[in-house]
Amino acid sequence: MPFTPAYSMQALKYFYYDIGNKLWNDYGFADCFRETHNWYTKSHLPIDQGPVIVLIENYRTGLIRNLSIKISDVQNGLKKLGFKSKQVKE
Repeated sequence: MPFTPAYSMQALKYFYYDIGNKLWNDYGFADCFRETHNWYTKSHLPIDQGPVIVLIENYRTGLIRNLSIKISDVQNGLKKLGFKSKQVKE
């Protein structure tokens, strides 16, 4: 989502709507699959699910970025890395 939002959203919709019954259940997306071999695991790894939820929400609303950018340690780190802040007029 953060690097290729348009393509990622296309893939997400394909996974959910087109092959969802094989890949999706009450716990979210299955851990892995290989569509060309009609192989879909039934396992789920919570460590994989968390980042997916965070990235989708950040794509939808920008909430995660907007909250994290207010943290002084994040601001200091970005400055040290050479990032410059854009002043937004409200």
